[in-house]
Amino acid sequence: MTEERTEKNDKKRVQGVVKSDRMDKTITVTVERVVKHPLYGKYLRRSSTFMAHDAHNDAREGDLVELESTRPLSRRKRWRLVRILRRAPQLEVRERVAESTDSELPA
Repeated sequence: MTEERTEKNDKKRVQGVVKSDRMDKTITVTVERVVKHPLYGKYLRRSSTFMAHDAHNDAREGDLVELESTRPLSRRKRWRLVRILRRAPQLEVRERVAESTDSELPA
């Protein structure tokens, strides 16, 4: 989990992958981090899932995004989307395939 605090405000920022974008103005983001086991020293992968506010419905499933903590927006939403760092390539292909099949259908 990449966590950093900005100087102006004391808000946390994390990076994660969008797992769901089906809700209106809400995305589900999984943030992974690596922790060392206290006794055995093995590095373990841990993940957390956050609900985040996406005001413009820009993020799509598979995108790498940056979130910032905010006041509670609903029961489970405490984060907001700051920016999309990288788009998911496989979704662009699906959209192109959907467009091509729509154009081939008779009107």
